[in-house]
Amino acid sequence: MRTQELGHEIRRARHARGLTQAQLARAAGLSRETLNLLESGLVRDLGIRKVLAVLDHLGLSVTLQQGMRPRRPDYVRMACTSANVSFKSALTEDELIHALVTGKVPAKRGSHLRTLLDEAPVALLQGLAEEAAGWTKPGKLERNLRKLANDLGVSRSVEGWLKTG
Repeated sequence: MRTQELGHEIRRARHARGLTQAQLARAAGLSRETLNLLESGLVRDLGIRKVLAVLDHLGLSVTLQQGMRPRRPDYVRMACTSANVSFKSALTEDELIHALVTGKVPAKRGSHLRTLLDEAPVALLQGLAEEAAGWTKPGKLERNLRKLANDLGVSRSVEGWLKTG
């Protein structure tokens, strides 16, 4: 499970219980800012005890399973591979996810993202958008992708493949 998926589930459960970020953060012993970063999938480093405290207050738990291969393709990994083909330095999965969630181009990775958005197969971009859509509020991913494409001068229209609904 990616941090973004965990954050989305925490946000969903918090909303279902009618809690604000401030209420849950206080109950779990975190700052509201840290909880916000966790829910957004942007938290850099958060210990397991803090995550478990948040989950406990929401009535959620973590279950470990014997390693099974995911049945769905990992579009984030495939997109990074596609973006990195012509470059010495690599766009990491975390950098790609951060760009999708925030709409901001990571330092020294504009060429990677431009290559991805201009040259990757449409099916890969659609899968990436569908995967990432669950990590943000409805409509935010679409706005972020349009912003990235505009900021990077991408020639391919994102509207043709941007169908995450």
